[in-house]
Amino acid sequence: MHKFLRAVGFSQIKNRKELTTLITSSIQNSDKRAYVSNSEGILLAEFCRDYADGIGLAVCGEFDEEDKFIYEYYYPYLIPSAVSTEEDLNVERHAATYSYAGVCNEPRLGVTLIFYLQNIIPYVKYENEDKFPIKGTTLNLSALSVKGQILMPIAKTEEEKEAAKKKLNYRNKLINNARRGDETAIESLTLDDMDLYTTLSKKIRKQDIYSLVDTYFMPYGVECDQYSVLGEVIDARKVTNSYTGENVHIMRINCNELEFDVCINEADLLGEPAVGRRFKGNIWMQGFINFPNAN
Repeated sequence: MHKFLRAVGFSQIKNRKELTTLITSSIQNSDKRAYVSNSEGILLAEFCRDYADGIGLAVCGEFDEEDKFIYEYYYPYLIPSAVSTEEDLNVERHAATYSYAGVCNEPRLGVTLIFYLQNIIPYVKYENEDKFPIKGTTLNLSALSVKGQILMPIAKTEEEKEAAKKKLNYRNKLINNARRGDETAIESLTLDDMDLYTTLSKKIRKQDIYSLVDTYFMPYGVECDQYSVLGEVIDARKVTNSYTGENVHIMRINCNELEFDVCINEADLLGEPAVGRRFKGNIWMQGFINFPNAN
């Protein structure tokens, strides 16, 4: 059973029989179907069924010589609503299945961003045509969560917000310079981190950590595309899974100035999401690559 299946409203699927029924229904009543032949001449297929606005289940596999579909794996998805980053991307295939992981060096996060690729069929088509590297791609990000909570925002004046934004822009500029080998930028970043650590070490004795840390993005667990995040909610809506009737919250999150969508089952979320509040939780990151001139 996929751990994040409950995030899109399938928390009541408890056994293999119920899962098989769901997968079969998703294939037979799919909203989107995509096909491509890989370099070995095997016809790959992906069937996607939306069970609410933006959420659904994708079933992937291949066709044999008799044109019979052989199911290989499935995954729940949240369709991202907007572009998250325009940084350069790398994509690598997973070892066990015909699925892909994407890698993006996003300077705003401070860590290498790794995500599960949603639109594998267009990627394989470009790969077959040997069109890489492709310039001008953008990336839409979304995430699934099975446990989260809503926190109140940190009170800030407009002047404090403006100062924080300028400081972040300056830090991003230093990071970009450091990536190009600027020793002065590297030294400045090191000193800033040391000062920040010293300041937090003193304040944390008397104040709650979430009143000091406004947002964070850091790896979680041993799987490379899962993260622990804290970010500001800039949009929120609730949808209902048409198959199970379960409610799912979909939020647009601003985390370290990187925006992405998050969905979570209403039963797994502590608190009521609203614009301006903060979401804290563990997520599985997914990505949709926008290829230039793609149909």
